[in-house]
Formats: sequence, C-alpha cells, structure tokens
Amino acid sequence: MLKMGLLSLFFHFLFLSISSGEISSQVGINYGQLGDNLPSPEKSVKLIQSIGAKRVKIYDANPDILNALRGTDLQVSIMVPNQHLTNISTNQKLADSWIQSNVLPFYPKVKIRYLLVGNEVISSSPKEIWYSIVPAMRKIKNALNTHRLNKIKVGTSMAMGVLESSFPPSNGTFRSDIAYPIVKPMLQFLSRTKSFYFLDVYPYFPWSTDSNNINLDYALFESRTIKYTDPVSNLTYSNLFDQMVDSVIFAMEKLGYPDVRIWIAETGWPNAGDIDQIGANIYNAATYNRNVIKKLTAKPPVGTPARPGRVLPSFIFALYNENQKPGPGTERHFGLLYPNGSNVYAIDLSGKTPDSAYEPLPKPTNNEPYKGKIWCVAARGVNASELGSALSYACSQGNKTCDPIQPGKECFKPDSLVWHASYAFSSYWSQFKKTGATCYFNGLATPTAKDPSFGRCKFPSVTL
Repeated sequence: MLKMGLLSLFFHFLFLSISSGEISSQVGINYGQLGDNLPSPEKSVKLIQSIGAKRVKIYDANPDILNALRGTDLQVSIMVPNQHLTNISTNQKLADSWIQSNVLPFYPKVKIRYLLVGNEVISSSPKEIWYSIVPAMRKIKNALNTHRLNKIKVGTSMAMGVLESSFPPSNGTFRSDIAYPIVKPMLQFLSRTKSFYFLDVYPYFPWSTDSNNINLDYALFESRTIKYTDPVSNLTYSNLFDQMVDSVIFAMEKLGYPDVRIWIAETGWPNAGDIDQIGANIYNAATYNRNVIKKLTAKPPVGTPARPGRVLPSFIFALYNENQKPGPGTERHFGLLYPNGSNVYAIDLSGKTPDSAYEPLPKPTNNEPYKGKIWCVAARGVNASELGSALSYACSQGNKTCDPIQPGKECFKPDSLVWHASYAFSSYWSQFKKTGATCYFNGLATPTAKDPSFGRCKFPSVTL
C-alpha cells in the first residue's frame, strides 16, 4: 500500500513537471526595433544570448530576426501588429494567410511558442479596434490549429491602464467600458486554450507620479522594513510590483476567471530621461532589473501574495535604448544595452550572478523632483526640412505662439531656422504642457535647464 502511494505520488510530480515545463522561470527579453542605429538581427541574437536570456519577444514577425533565431534554443514570441487586427477579426482566410506567411516558413526551426495578437491595444489604438482583439485571437488560434501548431499559445498584451481601480490590490477592477464586452470574453478564450494573460507591469510610472507617497525602495524591491497589508484580503506586500500584479488577479477573479495564468510581457525601469523625469537613472534601472530577475528566477518560485509559489514567466523591457520611440525621454532609455551593443549596466537574465560580482553603480542624481525652469529647444544635428515642418506645426496652434519670431519682432534675430524652431518649441510647450504636450516633436526637440534667451528675446519656460 505504501509503495503504491509513493508510486502514485511520483507520477503525480512527474506529471506536474512535464505539464509545467512550458512555464519555466527563465527570463526573456523584449527586442524592440524602433531605432535607426541598432545592430543587425544576427548580432542582436548573439547579444541576447550573452546576457542570459532564454526567451525573446518581438513586436511583429520580422523575417530577418526570425531567420537569425533559426536553430537557437531561444523560445520566441511574435506579434500580429495592431493595424492588422480589424481585418483579421472578420476574415478567417486573412488569419490563415498571416500564419502561412509568418509562422510556417520558420517553425519549428525557430522555437515560436507564443503569438500575441496586438500590443497594448486598449491603451494605444482607436476604440474601434478594441472590439477586434478577441475575434482576431480566435481566428489566429483556428489558423494555428489547422496546421496542428497547437503548442503555440495565443494572447494579447495589456497595460495596467485597463484597470479602473488597482488600490488596494483586492479592489482591482477592470474598466467598466471594457470589462464585459472585451476582457471577459478574452479571459474565457485564455482559460479555454490554457494560455496566459500577458501583462505589462512598470512600477516606475506609479512611483514617479506619486513619489511623495510611494517609497522608492518599495518600488525597487529594496525595502526591508516597509510593508503594506491589504485591509480586505489581509495579504501583506513588500514591493509595488506584487501589488500591481495582484490587482489584475483580483480583477480577473471579479469577472469569474481566478485561475488564468499571468505572464509578465514587459517590465523594466528607465536608465535616463528628460530633466523633469524623476528617478530615471542607471542606478535605479540596474537595481530594479536585477531585483525583479532575482524574484522571477527564484527556486522554488516565489509568486505573489495572491498566488504564492507560482511561476511568473517574463520578458524584461528592453534589449536596446531605442532612439526613435516617441514620447518623453524615458521611452528611449529602457534598454539593457546601448545601440553599439555595450552594456548600459551589467546584467544577467539567468539570475545566477550575485550582486557582489557587479561593479559599483553611478550614484543617482535625480531621485528628487527637479525644481526650476525648463526650456524646449531644437536638438542638435536634426534634419532641416523636418525642423521646418515642426516649426510650422508649433506656430499653427494659435495662442500667438510664434508672434515674437515674426520679422521686426524681438526674437526674429538671429534669423535662423534652429533659433526660430527653438523659440516655437519652448512657446508651444509652455502653453500646452498641461494638456499633455511634450518636448519631443518627433525627436527634433530636447528639454534644457539652460536659458536660451538672448538680449530682448525672452524664451517662455515651464516651471517645476
């Protein structure tokens, strides 16, 4: 009887180890391509392997990258770009064609294991595309099944912005406009196909917008004493990452799907940013990423307070600093590597390198909010015709934005494109920053703490 019991237990654990093999704790990397100075796919794949990544996620199905991944042991996640979702959602033949063009030529030599149908669609695409997500996922899954590619899991990545409430974690609730028409059918699909809820988790953003109330060490996994106990669930938290993940788990529970597995599709911390972007520095980025990797690769798995002991498969964001990403400066500074392939800071995605083996990090200088004036000026070495178009745009927004650079006015001299564009950018930004305007202008502008005013010409500024 005892032997039979032990034998049964052995096969039980054997089954568990086999069935959970696909969700190992190995950490992957997001390989973005929004840069005009990035290494070739072949070199990039070698760099990915050199930093200990076991998985890689790309944001399309770039054939050059997939060819470079042939024969490697890297598990690969590819993506149907957002702009294709509407057409695929209503046309099975288009879904079949997408799989025939983007999966069949590479599989199984390329270990394609995950296929994301869109990237943060709710947060980044027009509302009319939202309702295409789940129908497109179903059609892509049907196309995979037709070719007996059943091992490839289908999902879509979601940002934290899909939640209406996330604090305390037990109060996690999906937005009312998407919960039942979009998220619930998506969770039903993920549950039925045994796939994952792919979640983008960035503690940097809630911390940077509320640094007075959220402790930096708590956001960086560095706190040893700060704890937060959820008053409803009574679960105790020691870091912001766990709070964010669990808020999604509780939100899924409220829709009737408490067991859908979570996959961390993106997480990371910016290594630099604009003057007004607090805490974006190499010290914090290295600290966060090393700590989150330690957590994600821990054996036995740590999980989160709501799901202790569960593996959280993951991709760190991102491989490179990408100079063509739009938005504030942090967007272009999430890379583990510079575009020349050198490390921004030492990192090992396998989680095996102890902290003591790393060189000391540069001391952070911007962990406190910047106080003072900031101007927005033309960046160095930018294309003149593009600068001219941006100048025209800034001046066309009304509010007498560019009156002082008209002929005969106090800021007309010197009569130069760079000078006039810099004035226009500063004037535009100072007026419209409160409504979401950034000092970016498609990479043509940059913020500065140095006053560009000259003589009688006073440049408008933003005061922080």
